[in-house]
Amino acid sequence: MAPPFHCLLTIFPLLFLSSPTAASATASITIRLSPFPRAPSKDPYQIISHVAKSSLARAHHLKQPRNTSLPTLSAAKIPLYPRSYGGYSISFSFGTPPQTIPLVMDTGSSLIWVPCTSRYVCSNCTFSRIGRTEITTFKPKLSSSVKIIGCRNVRCGWLFGSDLQSRCQNCDLHSKNCSQACPTYVIQYGSGATLGLLLSDALDLPGKAFPDFAFGCSVISSRQPEGIAGFGRAPSSLPAQLKLKNFGYCLVSHRFDDTAKSSDLVLNAASGDGVSYTPFYKNPAVFPYSEYYYVSLRRITVGGRRVKVPYRYLVPGARGHGGTIVDSGSTFTFLERTIRDPVAREIETQMAGYKRAADVEELSGLQPCFYLSGQKVVRFPELVFQFKGGAKLELPLANYFSFVADSIVCMTVISDTGGSAAGPEVPAGPAIILGNYQQQNFYIEYDLENERFGFRKQQCV
Repeated sequence: MAPPFHCLLTIFPLLFLSSPTAASATASITIRLSPFPRAPSKDPYQIISHVAKSSLARAHHLKQPRNTSLPTLSAAKIPLYPRSYGGYSISFSFGTPPQTIPLVMDTGSSLIWVPCTSRYVCSNCTFSRIGRTEITTFKPKLSSSVKIIGCRNVRCGWLFGSDLQSRCQNCDLHSKNCSQACPTYVIQYGSGATLGLLLSDALDLPGKAFPDFAFGCSVISSRQPEGIAGFGRAPSSLPAQLKLKNFGYCLVSHRFDDTAKSSDLVLNAASGDGVSYTPFYKNPAVFPYSEYYYVSLRRITVGGRRVKVPYRYLVPGARGHGGTIVDSGSTFTFLERTIRDPVAREIETQMAGYKRAADVEELSGLQPCFYLSGQKVVRFPELVFQFKGGAKLELPLANYFSFVADSIVCMTVISDTGGSAAGPEVPAGPAIILGNYQQQNFYIEYDLENERFGFRKQQCV
């Protein structure tokens, strides 16, 4: 394979550039959210172990990342589909004429990027959709409105900072005719990476077009068979570019199969009745933690008993370590060991009458697990997260326990298994990451205008 930069230089001169199209107006847009397809395995332990490992890899990335004006949108609904390896996807259309591309819906990152050009290369991409062997890519040369974003464009600064000299090294800074492209980006995720150039083109939502929308055109990726729709807090995200007042979703339940069921991702929706809110917490640290959605978790209870959590884990410190974030791109919720261990012990204490499934814990990567065979009535302690302002996330049983095999259940909350569970220092990054498995069958709202996070129990269909 040619070096990445050489590959980009040979591909991007093929782009046909022209001016963007005008926007059209509408009052309602619907986009479906779908679950991701799973790895090719029928072994339930392998499937759940893969999801647990992916969730942990995602947590490691969020905790210690290694990378670096549009029309007004009224109410919009977009289909949201659960995928069986643990994420949710939407489909967006880019270009003139529009090309529809499936993307991962991710509140833990901001850049929107698509697999791009017919030369797109992805290594270790084993999670292709059922019935589809090729990755869907955006073809820039087929769009009459695509443009390469230049190194002097303010949107280039979203990824590479405001220093023109460092990113426009081949330009005369006193000349207005510099045509150098914004530098190649490299973005790393918990289980992969991607490389490409920034483009602008029309984003065509159902009934509503947004010209000159900035997104990444990736030509080389690892373990990224579909692109990412970043809904984080940085300027490059979809909510920031579209100047959304809010967005929300209701995630259909994970069954870790390739169901065609979906629910709606709602943009600029009116808040419904019965929603409990807690303020977003502004992390004092700079990027990358500043693009996460932090909330103020006050306490965790198991079966009505409060679990002791050190305050320094609940609130981010001066360097941004600690605190709680909400992340649609994580599957299972992550807790630092100092938090998860007492939660697990309290569950074990209150379920002492049930036999531990140690062999399943080893195979699945989850714990505690219990055998329920022969039990006529099983009592599980309720798991509750209480936030600033009094909002309580009272999890249904299916949101924190999962059947991994017949009559065997495991808690779907993960943590690192190595290292010390205690100590004066909080490990880097957020201490708690609320994943999408724990968000199932809740209406989840990100109220950007009022800087608050909301939720209510709701059967998602």
